[in-house]
Amino acid sequence: MKVSGLPLCLLSAVFYLFWTPSASLKTLHLGSCVITTNLQEIQNGFSEIQASVQARDGNVDIRILRKTESLQDMKPTDQCCFLRHLLRLYLDRVFKNYQTPDHHTLRKISTLANSFLTIKKELRLCHAHMTCHCGEDAKEKFSQILSHFEELEPQAAVVKALSELDILLRWMEETP
Repeated sequence: MKVSGLPLCLLSAVFYLFWTPSASLKTLHLGSCVITTNLQEIQNGFSEIQASVQARDGNVDIRILRKTESLQDMKPTDQCCFLRHLLRLYLDRVFKNYQTPDHHTLRKISTLANSFLTIKKELRLCHAHMTCHCGEDAKEKFSQILSHFEELEPQAAVVKALSELDILLRWMEETP
């Protein structure tokens, strides 16, 4: 009986995929919470729509995500809670409400939302296991961001937050 080499090739390919570590995965250490995400895929998805989103941002003098105020100098123990709140803002108010006739942009936003939802689910698990501490610093910094967001007209706030997504992604990348 002669055996085809195709099943062996397929089996080898499957083992290779499962045993080879993915270089694009990033492990985020957010205090006691540790999650792994494909941050490079998220950054690539955003970079495809970044120019068109930022072109619609008419509020160039206003920042919602201020690096010095909110993202920098945060205690590691507060990073998990802070990120959880930010992801909720993007999922509940930004991605859902972004309006454009461009279907490519809408598909990319849907992909970004799904990626954020996956991260949020992991953060929720950390919160359930009491490894996602919500200190006053995290709450205060998120309140500042929410205040900046709510100062703008609703659609302008959505466009501004989406156009600043690179700031959040950079912060996530720089998180140890």
